[in-house]
Amino acid sequence: MAGSGLILGIESSCDETAAAIVERGSSTRSSIVASQVTTHAPYGGVVPELASREHLRNIVPITRAALAQAGCGLADLDAVAVTSGPGLAGALLVGITYAKALAFARDIPLIAVNHLEGHIHAVLLEDRQRRESGSDSVEAELPMPALALVVSGGHTHLFLARPPVTGAEAGAWSYRLIGRTLDDAAGEAFDKVAKLLGLGYPGGPWIDHLAQFGDPKAVPFNFSQIKTKVHLNGKAPRTKAARVSPIADLDRHFLFSFSGIKTAVLRYVEVHNLRESCEARQRALSAMARPTWVDAQALCDKQTLDLIASFQHAVVGDLLRKTFAAAEAVGAASVLVTGGVAANRELRVRFTAEAAERGLPVAFPTLALSTDNAAMIAAAAWPRFRAGEFASWNLEADPRLTLA
Repeated sequence: MAGSGLILGIESSCDETAAAIVERGSSTRSSIVASQVTTHAPYGGVVPELASREHLRNIVPITRAALAQAGCGLADLDAVAVTSGPGLAGALLVGITYAKALAFARDIPLIAVNHLEGHIHAVLLEDRQRRESGSDSVEAELPMPALALVVSGGHTHLFLARPPVTGAEAGAWSYRLIGRTLDDAAGEAFDKVAKLLGLGYPGGPWIDHLAQFGDPKAVPFNFSQIKTKVHLNGKAPRTKAARVSPIADLDRHFLFSFSGIKTAVLRYVEVHNLRESCEARQRALSAMARPTWVDAQALCDKQTLDLIASFQHAVVGDLLRKTFAAAEAVGAASVLVTGGVAANRELRVRFTAEAAERGLPVAFPTLALSTDNAAMIAAAAWPRFRAGEFASWNLEADPRLTLA
């Protein structure tokens, strides 16, 4: 196809403002991310109104920086891709409105991308870049179809992903929902447990670091089997996740629930009289200008470190068991693990070991591509650009947008 092959990706679904230039879905020319962690840290979570304001401040300079880093201008672009959902309504609108303006002004296509699809293509983008690096040690292309675990602060989903029948670049990929969480996402559970224990925000990196100093078998957390609710007659339960993604036709063995283990940690804290030490830890870390993991470790006793390690071990174990069981059930040829929680070290080690034992290829994005970024949005847009699947100027934010 004639043209530069350059797509500008814009991501603003939650608390990161991101812009990136990706060439033909396989080469990242630039990727710039403006994080809002310090803005939301005092509140222990993302405040939607503050997120929208920060996106408004950052969207123009971030895009300019991405163009400058890529060594190109708006005139060199073939299309503009933007996250249309799911996410925070106000945050999504900032990115969509700006992307529309750029595409309209340059008279180039606008491409809408599902945030979850973007995370899946973060792995595929990394795989393409490794294979095109020319290294003899790079393995062959990942076999398809792939079972994708998208696990982050807002999502825990299992999708069976298939490339276009006529070729990987000839059209949009297809996705089939295999499983998902009924309540909290795994990353959300990490954040809430970290907050309960008086640690920083976001909680995933704090728990990931501190868990290595505790005994993962000290506290026996268990996940009970999710049973069909007879009184619902096959209908979806009224949970926040069920409102945005159907579950009536899903195998209950591939459904997740992380609200229970979060409550179990709370009960452990109460029963073992750890609340005062958690509150003292929170005050001490809040008083520091730039608290580090070393500071947090010094403020945690052995019992707390064991609790953290046991919590992480249990969550990773549940994700691992259901992901590989689902891969076997649907005949997946490979496994993709992506999203913010994919940066967790224990998760990567255990998934890699399990995949090797089963003889099943597994792939992760780089740490930079695990969290929200715009390179994944531009990469996911390339097959749609090749197929001519463009968004209309009436494109709106869809906070509850589903995939598959």
